[in-house]
Amino acid sequence: MPEAPTETIRRAIPVYAREDFWIAGDGWKIRRIVWPALSAGGAMAETARGSLLFLPGRGDHYEKYLEMLDQFARQGWRVTAIDWRGQGGSGRLLVDPRIGHIDDFSTWITDLAGFWRDWKRENPGPHVVVAHSMGGHLAMRALCEKAIDPDAVALSAPMLGLHTMGLPYPLYHSLARILGALGDPDRAAWKEGEKPGSPLNVRSKILTHDAGRYADELYWWEARPDVRLGPPSWHWVERAIASIRLLDTPGMMESVTVPVLLLATRADKLVDTGRIERAAKRLPHAELLLFGDEAAHELLREADPVRNQCLQRISAFFDRQAPKI
Repeated sequence: MPEAPTETIRRAIPVYAREDFWIAGDGWKIRRIVWPALSAGGAMAETARGSLLFLPGRGDHYEKYLEMLDQFARQGWRVTAIDWRGQGGSGRLLVDPRIGHIDDFSTWITDLAGFWRDWKRENPGPHVVVAHSMGGHLAMRALCEKAIDPDAVALSAPMLGLHTMGLPYPLYHSLARILGALGDPDRAAWKEGEKPGSPLNVRSKILTHDAGRYADELYWWEARPDVRLGPPSWHWVERAIASIRLLDTPGMMESVTVPVLLLATRADKLVDTGRIERAAKRLPHAELLLFGDEAAHELLREADPVRNQCLQRISAFFDRQAPKI
């Protein structure tokens, strides 16, 4: 099978990929997609190089990352991606399906721990994780809490901190509690976009410099309307800050023995890159790839000069830290 054009892969589920659901302990249906290991040309590989799990960010759905997932499969990985509970194709938690929500981030950690146990048992090693933004935060928490035990992890713009307008985290947390309590805490924290005061028409500039890859997400909103998600609830905002502060606990990141590659950009308008840089110093086995104005938040969906550098660094990192068994 010849290598598929990336435009085709980005806007169609490959025939060799399988979509289904994993059932959580409480019966919740978590949507997933699975690729078999492939050759560079797209033929089925005789054996897998290992297994890779991708964890997307807040408001994401795995259709946004089809191009990247297919590329990893063509490196010989057996690839799986999931949608978090409450977003993508994994249902909604509020009456308003456009509001992102969770009761507590620990619910997502419980889902991930259960999924990991089943996934690791069913898929060949070595086992690695790639995660973006909120998915990176949850992967880090799961590492700290020993809920997952991958051989290596790569985190793209992980949500290890949010921009607090210069406020100390305890004060910012208190402000989020107050603002949530002034009305229904399940209401949207802002009207649209990815951050307060960010209208939808500038959303693309916050996420990526690649207009085509940004348009892929809009395509999937039309093709599969149920995957679209808007701003988070105030309760989500407060719980996110609580979870970030939990990672500040002395000894948490310092206890992580898994090799971690951190990818970040100082131009990020959504997550606090300074806290990613500090995490690289706290983690015992960490590497950091840092970009500037050439890169926005979605590093894995950026223009080719940035995106290719990220993917090459991830592949080299896994080759060193998680060699084929």
